[in-house]
Amino acid sequence: MNPPGSALKQLLQQHTPALATISKSVFIIAIDFSTSYSGYCFSLTSSTDQIRQVYWGTEHGLKLKTPTCILFNQEQKFKKFGYDAVMKYKSLPHGKADNWYFFQDFKMKLYNTQVTSDMELKAINGKTLPALTIFSQSPCYLKERALNTIQEAYFQTVCSQEEITWFITVPATWSAAARQLMQLEAKEAGLISDMSENLIIALEPEAASLWCKQLPQEGFMADDSDKKKFEDSPGIQYVVVDCGGGTIDIMVHEIQENRLLKELHKATGGGWEGNSVDENFTDCLKKIFNDGIWDEYVQSHPSELRHMMYNFSIQKCLTGRDAIYIHCYYNLTRVAEHKKDISHFFKNEEGAVWCDGMIMITYKKMKSFFDYRIKNNLREILDKPKMAKVKYILLVGFASSIILRDAIRQAFSKKYHILCPMEVQVAIAKGAVLFGVSPHVIASRVSAWTYGIAVSEKFDASIHPFCKQRVSKADGFVYCMDLFKKLVGIEEAVNINEVVHYDFYPTEPDQTEVCFSFYCTEKQDAQYIDEEGLEKLGSGTVPMPDTKLGRKRQLKLDIKFGLTEFKATCTDITSKQSWAIVIIFLAV
Repeated sequence: MNPPGSALKQLLQQHTPALATISKSVFIIAIDFSTSYSGYCFSLTSSTDQIRQVYWGTEHGLKLKTPTCILFNQEQKFKKFGYDAVMKYKSLPHGKADNWYFFQDFKMKLYNTQVTSDMELKAINGKTLPALTIFSQSPCYLKERALNTIQEAYFQTVCSQEEITWFITVPATWSAAARQLMQLEAKEAGLISDMSENLIIALEPEAASLWCKQLPQEGFMADDSDKKKFEDSPGIQYVVVDCGGGTIDIMVHEIQENRLLKELHKATGGGWEGNSVDENFTDCLKKIFNDGIWDEYVQSHPSELRHMMYNFSIQKCLTGRDAIYIHCYYNLTRVAEHKKDISHFFKNEEGAVWCDGMIMITYKKMKSFFDYRIKNNLREILDKPKMAKVKYILLVGFASSIILRDAIRQAFSKKYHILCPMEVQVAIAKGAVLFGVSPHVIASRVSAWTYGIAVSEKFDASIHPFCKQRVSKADGFVYCMDLFKKLVGIEEAVNINEVVHYDFYPTEPDQTEVCFSFYCTEKQDAQYIDEEGLEKLGSGTVPMPDTKLGRKRQLKLDIKFGLTEFKATCTDITSKQSWAIVIIFLAV
């Protein structure tokens, strides 16, 4: 085994599996904490056929979710979340707003980046706050609102912490560190007292899959081109496409004989789609209002701009194929008309028309704002031989947009049935609640990476480089360090409840602890941990107090792969003591 090393700062406490706590819970609450919009659903554990949803900001046009925006005052104290944050920040005088902290799309900061325990995030005015502060206050607000809703719905019922199982949904393509930050956030927010007690991280496309799988025919949007009912029977294979504001997750499932779900392809996707539509619309406005007019407006009237963009974000999800109308606010009109009559700005922009205080965007122009890489991604997956039996493509999230549905339908409807649930905005949250009844519904997942561990072994000059050679001070034993031992390969199917056993031995005869360091790579295998393309995931230290047997002491490492969190147990055969290894994925 690799030489002893100091553990990272102990951020996490040892814990027991959360699934065991569900049976003791009275309520299940699922928080869908998405990039653009957030919400929650809940139910009694005994009756998830009656999942309740809540309504937000009906005066602003969206009912089932609220914008994932958060506002802190000049003392860095939490003030508002969601629509309330947007409206409050919009109402602040320009000078005062400069001292406040308004964050939007902050969840995307955890995508495709190194996540650390002390990372900071920038507000839209450039001021920064710790990421953990921002992420913990968001579920804290949602938690308090959910508990108040339960009190009102169930005759002033007051729940203790042990009576609730919480689900927090995350993208399937998120890193282990990003998921761990969500666990820390839940603890900071007071949802749980321990790192996994009564908390389950649910993957967004899996939750959507579970929800769609049990829907009747009338639970899907009635498109004339496809009124096929989803067939929930063994052998059926289908793709789930979760179109979020910031990311798209694609997952393929097969229904097994026992009605459990088997993942057929590693979760894939990218940081594109929903927000890119907003960016393309903004680029269009910048092109229309040229000569520095748009830049001046953005700089001088940010609150008004945000209101315009929220109106646009609502309309981009409409289900009709008509032109949309965006209100052109007073200050944009005023700034533009200092140059010329505002209607003249639209003469050279096809598909955008000035209509008496409104900007009309034609359906054709609206389609040009969308990013259609999702079609290429889908085709790449579906063209693989093992996907030959796939029959359905299920669209959730941002897929409520008729433009996106039409694009996918045009590309794939000859071979596949394209279905989109009616309650597309809450499909993920409701599916997460269903996990409360069937926490073991996912039978297997496909590994997105090759995972391995750092080990040492006896030095062999014929295969090992001398730069890796080390000599034990205790007895002169010569060994090679930094070797990579593969535990599971990329795209390898792993059963959720399967425990894999590995045996290790200490490098030094007198060492009293062992540091297990875990790595991942997109390569099929590797020889050394410092090769290009390998990333250190995290580490955990276990004690080996009895040194009588020296290097002959056996360590048995038991790992459960395929879970949404990493679970490992190490047993020192000599002392017969076992420890749960808490893997610290967050860099510090």
